Amino acid sequence: MTARKTLLDQDGVQLTVDDAVATVTLTNPAKRNAQSPALWRALAEAGRLLPGAVRVVVLRGEGKSFSAGLDRQAFTPEGFDGEPSFIDLARGSDEALDAEIATYQQAFTWWRRTDIVSIAAVQGHAIGAGFQLALACDLRVCADDAQFAMRETSLGLVPDLAGTHPLVSLVGYARALEICATGRFVHAAEAERMGLANVVVPLAELAAATDDLTAALLAAPRDAVIETKALLRGAADRTYDDQRVAERAAQARRLRDLAGLGD
Repeated sequence: MTARKTLLDQDGVQLTVDDAVATVTLTNPAKRNAQSPALWRALAEAGRLLPGAVRVVVLRGEGKSFSAGLDRQAFTPEGFDGEPSFIDLARGSDEALDAEIATYQQAFTWWRRTDIVSIAAVQGHAIGAGFQLALACDLRVCADDAQFAMRETSLGLVPDLAGTHPLVSLVGYARALEICATGRFVHAAEAERMGLANVVVPLAELAAATDDLTAALLAAPRDAVIETKALLRGAADRTYDDQRVAERAAQARRLRDLAGLGD
């Protein structure tokens, strides 16, 4: 049996790996796992450090909240130590501003890689950047006290951490607009009804429910899951007929592999 290994533990992010399962934990419960550029760099690094044998990545937050969003220090004139403040960024060139935001987004993009399935285990508040981090994952297991809110618009900003695409995909344009423009809370029961949450369980059962889903995902052959995820991820961008072509090509690869004729 492979021993559990800690591959990263810095800036409020810990990455541990146990055979085919990696766990990324937000480790600043005193600040409700508030986010910062340093934390985003650590999350991006966690993605780069994943061993090739990992099949499922679980994202969780210590304490009462999954993540209460961007650390409010970001909105002060001085910002974070050693980081450009939002005011500094606004005063820079378009190219520099775009590049900085693109760097932030790297923390949110790797969770949907086709070689892994990612699960966010959400309890308490998932606000703003916290909501977008939960949306970055393929699946969401939520405690019954989970509360989602997209507060960026209320602050005069927009959700820019890769959260708008999955939100629209999950709940539709009209509902996504209403959630973002009002900044209201979406509680766990409503999140499950609208498709934001795959399952909602009592808080005490959150870890066990996440473990159960992880085990179910690991039960299927890895290559079949990878091919299926790629098919589903690309479906929205294909026509019905193009999707049928993609299905046939994927199935041909699986059949040849099962027959020992794969590359």
